Amino acid sequence: MDLKLNNKVAVVLASSKGLGKAIATTLAQERAIVIIASRNESELSKTADEIKKLSNAQVAYIKADVANAEDAERLIKQVGEQYGKIDILVNNAGGPPFAKFEQFNDAQWQAAFELNLLSFARLSRLVLPYMQKAGAGRIVNIISGSVKSVLANSVLSTSMRMGVVGMAKMMADELGPHNITVNNVAPGLILTDRIKHTLPPDQDPEQALRERSAQIPLRRIGEPHELAALVAFLASEQASYISGTTIQVDGGASRSIY
Repeated sequence: MDLKLNNKVAVVLASSKGLGKAIATTLAQERAIVIIASRNESELSKTADEIKKLSNAQVAYIKADVANAEDAERLIKQVGEQYGKIDILVNNAGGPPFAKFEQFNDAQWQAAFELNLLSFARLSRLVLPYMQKAGAGRIVNIISGSVKSVLANSVLSTSMRMGVVGMAKMMADELGPHNITVNNVAPGLILTDRIKHTLPPDQDPEQALRERSAQIPLRRIGEPHELAALVAFLASEQASYISGTTIQVDGGASRSIY
Protein backbone atom coordinates (compact mmCIF):
# COMPACT_ATOMS: atom_id res chain seq x y z
CA MET A 1 0.00 0.00 0.00
CA ASP A 2 1.29 3.43 -0.96
CA LEU A 3 0.70 5.65 2.07
CA LYS A 4 1.30 8.74 -0.08
CA LEU A 5 3.76 10.25 2.38
CA ASN A 6 6.23 11.30 -0.31
CA ASN A 7 7.69 14.71 0.60
CA LYS A 8 5.45 15.11 3.64
CA VAL A 9 7.39 16.89 6.38
CA ALA A 10 7.30 14.89 9.62
CA VAL A 11 8.66 15.95 13.01
CA VAL A 12 9.28 12.98 15.31
CA LEU A 13 10.16 13.73 18.92
CA ALA A 14 12.34 11.66 21.27
CA SER A 15 13.53 9.81 18.20
CA SER A 16 17.22 9.08 18.66
CA LYS A 17 16.33 5.59 19.91
CA GLY A 18 13.47 3.26 20.84
CA LEU A 19 9.96 3.77 19.51
CA GLY A 20 10.74 7.24 18.20
CA LYS A 21 13.61 5.92 16.11
CA ALA A 22 11.46 3.11 14.72
CA ILE A 23 8.72 5.59 13.80
CA ALA A 24 11.17 7.97 12.11
CA THR A 25 12.67 5.07 10.16
CA THR A 26 9.30 3.84 8.94
CA LEU A 27 8.19 7.33 7.87
CA ALA A 28 11.48 7.81 6.01
CA GLN A 29 11.02 4.47 4.26
CA GLU A 30 7.64 5.79 3.13
CA ARG A 31 9.56 8.70 1.54
CA ALA A 32 8.58 11.38 4.03
CA ILE A 33 11.04 14.14 4.90
CA VAL A 34 11.84 13.35 8.53
CA ILE A 35 13.19 15.62 11.23
CA ILE A 36 14.22 13.81 14.39
CA ALA A 37 14.73 15.52 17.74
CA SER A 38 16.01 14.62 21.18
CA ARG A 39 18.37 15.95 23.85
CA ASN A 40 21.44 13.92 22.82
CA GLU A 41 23.10 15.39 19.73
CA SER A 42 25.63 12.60 19.23
CA GLU A 43 22.90 9.95 19.30
CA LEU A 44 20.77 12.07 16.96
CA SER A 45 23.58 12.35 14.43
CA LYS A 46 24.22 8.62 14.51
CA THR A 47 20.52 7.80 14.21
CA ALA A 48 20.02 10.22 11.31
CA ASP A 49 22.86 8.54 9.41
CA GLU A 50 21.39 5.09 10.09
CA ILE A 51 17.95 6.10 8.87
CA LYS A 52 19.39 7.69 5.72
CA LYS A 53 21.20 4.46 4.86
CA LEU A 54 18.08 2.38 5.45
CA SER A 55 15.70 4.62 3.53
CA ASN A 56 17.67 6.85 1.16
CA ALA A 57 15.36 9.64 2.35
CA GLN A 58 15.84 13.21 3.55
CA VAL A 59 16.55 13.04 7.29
CA ALA A 60 17.62 15.94 9.46
CA TYR A 61 18.10 16.30 13.19
CA ILE A 62 17.69 19.12 15.68
CA LYS A 63 18.79 18.92 19.29
CA ALA A 64 15.86 19.82 21.53
CA ASP A 65 14.46 19.06 24.96
CA VAL A 66 10.71 18.70 24.43
CA ALA A 67 10.03 19.77 28.02
CA ASN A 68 11.79 23.10 27.41
CA ALA A 69 9.54 25.80 25.91
CA GLU A 70 12.38 27.66 24.19
CA ASP A 71 13.70 24.46 22.61
CA ALA A 72 10.23 23.53 21.36
CA GLU A 73 9.68 26.95 19.79
CA ARG A 74 13.11 26.93 18.19
CA LEU A 75 12.58 23.42 16.81
CA ILE A 76 9.28 24.17 15.12
CA LYS A 77 10.41 27.57 13.87
CA GLN A 78 13.53 26.05 12.33
CA VAL A 79 11.62 23.27 10.60
CA GLY A 80 8.95 25.68 9.36
CA GLU A 81 11.48 28.13 7.97
CA GLN A 82 13.56 25.44 6.28
CA TYR A 83 10.77 23.38 4.71
CA GLY A 84 7.89 25.85 4.58
CA LYS A 85 5.44 23.36 6.05
CA ILE A 86 4.89 20.72 8.72
CA ASP A 87 2.49 17.94 7.76
CA ILE A 88 3.01 15.40 10.54
CA LEU A 89 3.84 15.72 14.22
CA VAL A 90 4.60 12.67 16.32
CA ASN A 91 4.54 13.64 19.99
CA ASN A 92 6.74 11.33 21.99
CA ALA A 93 8.74 11.61 25.21
CA GLY A 94 10.55 9.39 27.65
CA GLY A 95 8.32 8.15 30.41
CA PRO A 96 8.46 9.23 34.05
CA PRO A 97 9.79 6.89 36.77
CA PHE A 98 7.82 3.94 38.12
CA ALA A 99 6.97 3.73 41.82
CA LYS A 100 3.99 3.74 44.17
CA PHE A 101 1.82 6.86 44.47
CA GLU A 102 3.01 7.74 47.97
CA GLN A 103 6.66 7.85 46.90
CA PHE A 104 6.33 10.81 44.49
CA ASN A 105 6.73 14.40 45.61
CA ASP A 106 5.46 17.61 44.04
CA ALA A 107 8.60 18.14 41.99
CA GLN A 108 8.29 14.71 40.38
CA TRP A 109 4.63 15.33 39.56
CA GLN A 110 5.55 18.67 38.00
CA ALA A 111 8.34 17.13 35.94
CA ALA A 112 6.00 14.42 34.66
CA PHE A 113 3.41 17.04 33.74
CA GLU A 114 5.93 19.12 31.80
CA LEU A 115 7.42 16.14 29.96
CA ASN A 116 4.42 13.95 29.24
CA LEU A 117 1.47 16.33 28.97
CA LEU A 118 2.52 19.96 28.60
CA SER A 119 5.12 19.16 25.93
CA PHE A 120 2.48 17.41 23.82
CA ALA A 121 0.15 20.40 24.16
CA ARG A 122 2.91 22.89 23.42
CA LEU A 123 4.29 21.18 20.32
CA SER A 124 0.80 20.57 18.96
CA ARG A 125 -0.07 24.23 19.39
CA LEU A 126 3.14 25.32 17.68
CA VAL A 127 2.54 23.23 14.53
CA LEU A 128 -1.09 24.27 14.11
CA PRO A 129 -0.44 27.39 12.02
CA TYR A 130 1.43 25.31 9.43
CA MET A 131 -1.25 22.63 9.28
CA GLN A 132 -4.12 25.11 9.18
CA LYS A 133 -2.44 26.99 6.34
CA ALA A 134 -2.01 23.75 4.40
CA GLY A 135 -5.59 22.68 5.09
CA ALA A 136 -4.53 19.33 6.52
CA GLY A 137 -2.32 17.72 9.12
CA ARG A 138 -1.68 14.67 11.26
CA ILE A 139 -0.86 14.67 14.97
CA VAL A 140 -0.06 11.33 16.57
CA ASN A 141 0.64 11.02 20.30
CA ILE A 142 2.63 8.08 21.66
CA ILE A 143 1.21 7.34 25.10
CA SER A 144 0.88 4.05 27.04
CA GLY A 145 -1.34 1.02 27.31
CA SER A 146 -1.86 2.07 30.93
CA VAL A 147 -4.68 4.36 29.73
CA LYS A 148 -6.70 1.21 29.03
CA SER A 149 -5.55 -1.20 31.73
CA VAL A 150 -3.86 -0.76 35.11
CA LEU A 151 -0.07 -1.02 35.02
CA ALA A 152 1.49 -1.33 38.45
CA ASN A 153 3.56 1.62 39.70
CA SER A 154 2.71 3.76 36.66
CA VAL A 155 0.74 6.48 38.43
CA LEU A 156 2.75 9.36 36.97
CA SER A 157 2.65 8.01 33.45
CA THR A 158 -1.00 6.98 33.62
CA SER A 159 -2.14 10.32 34.99
CA MET A 160 -0.38 12.33 32.30
CA ARG A 161 -1.30 9.97 29.46
CA MET A 162 -4.95 10.13 30.46
CA GLY A 163 -4.64 13.90 30.14
CA VAL A 164 -3.31 13.45 26.60
CA VAL A 165 -6.28 11.22 25.75
CA GLY A 166 -8.72 13.89 26.84
CA MET A 167 -6.78 16.64 25.09
CA ALA A 168 -6.64 14.67 21.83
CA LYS A 169 -10.39 14.13 21.93
CA MET A 170 -10.98 17.87 22.30
CA MET A 171 -8.42 18.72 19.62
CA ALA A 172 -9.98 16.25 17.17
CA ASP A 173 -13.32 17.98 17.68
CA GLU A 174 -11.94 21.49 17.26
CA LEU A 175 -9.48 20.80 14.43
CA GLY A 176 -11.62 18.51 12.31
CA PRO A 177 -12.87 21.41 10.14
CA HIS A 178 -9.23 22.07 9.20
CA ASN A 179 -8.76 18.43 8.11
CA ILE A 180 -6.32 17.90 10.97
CA THR A 181 -6.58 14.52 12.69
CA VAL A 182 -5.36 13.80 16.21
CA ASN A 183 -4.88 10.25 17.45
CA ASN A 184 -3.12 8.35 20.22
CA VAL A 185 -1.11 5.15 19.96
CA ALA A 186 -0.87 3.17 23.19
CA PRO A 187 1.95 0.62 23.25
CA GLY A 188 1.85 -2.42 25.44
CA LEU A 189 4.96 -4.51 26.03
CA ILE A 190 7.37 -3.45 23.27
CA LEU A 191 11.02 -4.45 23.10
CA THR A 192 12.78 -1.16 23.96
CA ASP A 193 15.14 -0.03 26.72
CA ARG A 194 12.22 1.21 28.81
CA ILE A 195 10.79 -2.29 29.09
CA LYS A 196 13.06 -3.04 32.05
CA HIS A 197 11.38 -0.29 34.09
CA THR A 198 8.07 -2.13 33.90
CA LEU A 199 9.50 -5.34 35.36
CA PRO A 200 9.63 -6.32 39.04
CA PRO A 201 12.99 -5.11 40.44
CA ASP A 202 13.49 -8.26 42.50
CA GLN A 203 13.04 -10.72 39.63
CA ASP A 204 15.36 -11.96 36.91
CA PRO A 205 14.55 -9.84 33.81
CA GLU A 206 14.52 -12.77 31.40
CA GLN A 207 12.18 -14.77 33.64
CA ALA A 208 9.95 -11.74 34.12
CA LEU A 209 9.69 -11.22 30.38
CA ARG A 210 8.80 -14.86 29.82
CA GLU A 211 6.05 -14.61 32.41
CA ARG A 212 4.74 -11.38 30.92
CA SER A 213 4.79 -12.86 27.42
CA ALA A 214 2.74 -15.82 28.61
CA GLN A 215 -0.06 -13.40 29.55
CA ILE A 216 -0.18 -11.89 26.05
CA PRO A 217 -2.49 -13.69 23.58
CA LEU A 218 0.19 -13.59 20.86
CA ARG A 219 2.66 -15.03 23.39
CA ARG A 220 5.46 -12.63 22.56
CA ILE A 221 6.75 -9.10 23.09
CA GLY A 222 6.11 -6.55 20.36
CA GLU A 223 8.77 -5.08 18.10
CA PRO A 224 9.14 -1.31 17.64
CA HIS A 225 8.55 -1.52 13.89
CA GLU A 226 5.12 -3.05 14.53
CA LEU A 227 4.03 0.05 16.41
CA ALA A 228 5.73 2.30 13.86
CA ALA A 229 3.63 0.79 11.07
CA LEU A 230 0.44 1.98 12.78
CA VAL A 231 1.85 5.48 13.27
CA ALA A 232 2.74 5.67 9.58
CA PHE A 233 -0.79 4.63 8.63
CA LEU A 234 -2.35 7.22 10.95
CA ALA A 235 -0.09 9.83 9.32
CA SER A 236 -1.29 8.88 5.85
CA GLU A 237 -4.11 10.01 3.57
CA GLN A 238 -5.71 6.58 3.94
CA ALA A 239 -6.37 7.36 7.63
CA SER A 240 -8.11 10.65 6.87
CA TYR A 241 -11.37 9.56 8.58
CA ILE A 242 -9.74 8.38 11.81
CA SER A 243 -9.48 11.02 14.53
CA GLY A 244 -9.85 11.37 18.29
CA THR A 245 -9.17 7.71 18.95
CA THR A 246 -6.70 5.70 21.03
CA ILE A 247 -5.37 2.52 19.45
CA GLN A 248 -3.50 -0.11 21.41
CA VAL A 249 -0.54 -2.06 20.09
CA ASP A 250 -0.20 -4.79 22.70
CA GLY A 251 -0.70 -8.20 21.11
CA GLY A 252 -4.17 -8.39 22.64
CA ALA A 253 -2.87 -8.04 26.21
CA SER A 254 -5.57 -5.64 27.35
CA ARG A 255 -8.82 -7.40 28.22
CA SER A 256 -10.81 -4.18 28.23
CA ILE A 257 -13.90 -4.33 25.99
CA TYR A 258 -14.10 -0.59 25.39
